[in-house]
Amino acid sequence: MNNPLLHDAEHVVHEAWGDYSRVSGDHRAISSLEEVSAHVSTNRVFRVVFTDDTVVVAKVSSYGSYFLFSEDHDRLARCTALLRHTRWAGFLADVLSVNKRAYTWYDGRCWCAFYGEVQRGESLPRILEPADVASLAREIARFHHACGEIAPSLPPVSNSVKGDAIHLFDQLTNPFASRNFGLPPEDIGVLARFTHELLLHLESVRYDEWQKVPILVDWNLGNFSVTRDDGDVRLFSRWDYDWFRIESRLLDFYFLSRVSSSTGDRTSFTYSPHTLTEPRFVGFVRAYHEVNPLTRRDIEFLPYAYRIFILNYVIREGARFFRDDLCAQFRRDAAHGYLESSTRLDLTPLLEIVDD
Repeated sequence: MNNPLLHDAEHVVHEAWGDYSRVSGDHRAISSLEEVSAHVSTNRVFRVVFTDDTVVVAKVSSYGSYFLFSEDHDRLARCTALLRHTRWAGFLADVLSVNKRAYTWYDGRCWCAFYGEVQRGESLPRILEPADVASLAREIARFHHACGEIAPSLPPVSNSVKGDAIHLFDQLTNPFASRNFGLPPEDIGVLARFTHELLLHLESVRYDEWQKVPILVDWNLGNFSVTRDDGDVRLFSRWDYDWFRIESRLLDFYFLSRVSSSTGDRTSFTYSPHTLTEPRFVGFVRAYHEVNPLTRRDIEFLPYAYRIFILNYVIREGARFFRDDLCAQFRRDAAHGYLESSTRLDLTPLLEIVDD
């Protein structure tokens, strides 16, 4: 693990719970901690078991900014509250709060939040049947619609796709970029070019004016569970919020293409864009479009939504989020193939769906 600040994460959980107990009046005593971290990121996640056998989940992190972490958890808590009287009540894990504000603990180096433990339904198989791809698409479409309805009730956020790209472009054009990113100058040049082109595209499509909704981005199979209703997939619970944003719903689609794919599953550590044009994802988009319509502009934006993920989470934030070995691998792959491959995607089958 490349973050020594998190080596004593169990101590952080005890400190954070002690503070939460003091300010909330919840005096349950910790009996044991069970680590349930995915061991892909630098975050540490624990099931906190109390002496009365109740459980919460704790996440300890130093990835990114505490202030954005705190802001995200405030917005997540508000989303949960706004969805409480809808079909989506109970889908998102509750963020423990104090005086109606999400609780976060911070010591200047690390931070921690607590969540209610969600019930888990069925895990989807590594490769979905086409019928499951279609019913999952309809479910995501309904969830995106609900998120669109609550979005106007959420306060503005401090970060944005455009701001992230501006920051990255500044970093990549710095004289020390090669050293800072652990890549040769020619790779830095590739990344800077794609970041600049992304910024130009965001300007040309007036992305600032697009509808922004709460999104979860990372739809790896290990992050959510489902149930079955007359054979159809129904979203049941979601518990991972590492990449929560308030942005265009299209930023969710790359990971959904991986879930739909026969190759891009949670055990495959590759971020190739090929899943965006597989026939299975075409089926996903067709079913999604029937419930929550997409436009030609939306489909044409998908390669850029993919590049946003690669440039922001792999390149800009990779060293603070991924393990050292995965970060180095993903950055090399991005510069040597991922981004260039995204310029050659044939969107024709997807465009035919929205042009009918």
